[in-house]
Amino acid sequence: MSINLDLLEFLIDINGKHHLEYVLHLDNLKYPLSDVSIVNSPIPVNSPTTRGGVYFSDTFAYKIKGIVNDLSVVPLLSKTMLGPNTEFGEIKITTQIITNDKKITLSIFTNLINSVQSSSKIELNMILIKLESD
Repeated sequence: MSINLDLLEFLIDINGKHHLEYVLHLDNLKYPLSDVSIVNSPIPVNSPTTRGGVYFSDTFAYKIKGIVNDLSVVPLLSKTMLGPNTEFGEIKITTQIITNDKKITLSIFTNLINSVQSSSKIELNMILIKLESD
């Protein structure tokens, strides 16, 4: 995993104090992602396992939850979730943070764990796999 923990902790702190705008990128399309939360929480694995070619060995992971209000994203999500595919596809999320009068663009790469769809929105539950900054 390529996660800068200092940068991630900074993002979690800023996200808790300020409204950040997040954008979900799928198939060269962009979707606003709202109500984003990032937490370090246990995953329901108590021994190393292989799932879809991804090796899980940690018992804690950074989870990201967010809501997309555009249901046209649903067919694109099937390409990223285990089930119809043998591997998880990466989902890219971007946001910008301004610190010390400098704008930093963060690219957050995730795997989709599950989604919950209603008539007007879809809630995505993801695990963070990589974090990059410009």
